[in-house]
Amino acid sequence: MATLASVHELQLTRRQLVVGAVAVLGLLVLATHLLGRSHAAPPPPIPTAPARAAPAQTTEFYVDVVGAVRRPGLYRLPHGARVADALARAGGATRRAQLELVNLAAPIADGEQVVVPRRGSAAVALTGAGSTGPIAASGPVSLSTATLEQLDSLPGIGPVTAQKILDYRQQHGAFTSVDELDAVPGIGPAHLAQLKGLVEP
Repeated sequence: MATLASVHELQLTRRQLVVGAVAVLGLLVLATHLLGRSHAAPPPPIPTAPARAAPAQTTEFYVDVVGAVRRPGLYRLPHGARVADALARAGGATRRAQLELVNLAAPIADGEQVVVPRRGSAAVALTGAGSTGPIAASGPVSLSTATLEQLDSLPGIGPVTAQKILDYRQQHGAFTSVDELDAVPGIGPAHLAQLKGLVEP
């Protein structure tokens, strides 16, 4: 009987060892699987379309500086520049410049012409083509009756702007105020300041 009991105990011990070994092996497999998932590489990022750059805004413009300046010409200025900035780019005013007729603080826009008059040129500027003497002797130029040549001779007014004044006069009738020139394309505050005293309605 003692021998049968010993054999039975030995069989139980082997069975327990087999079950234990299987359990340990299962735990090892499970641990390996879990560790492998934790160390897996993260998924690649989802590609996105690159953001389009906003179109650059124009921050510069061109202005023509003529008259009593050291280097007359066409200059590129930053947005928000004023007449004083244009004169500085043109090398500054000469000794003959009549700066009291120029509003240095006036803002300027793209395509404008800044004219710095010379001393003693006011009477000449008022002289019309083909005339024998300065019109200044009979007073300022009348915007309502002046010819293209007379308007062209004014400081800061070229033939193109003079024609625009005539076109405005034809469409709206005679001028009632010098300030109406502000409505003519190409004449800004700086030009209007230059013409004060040289023209009349």
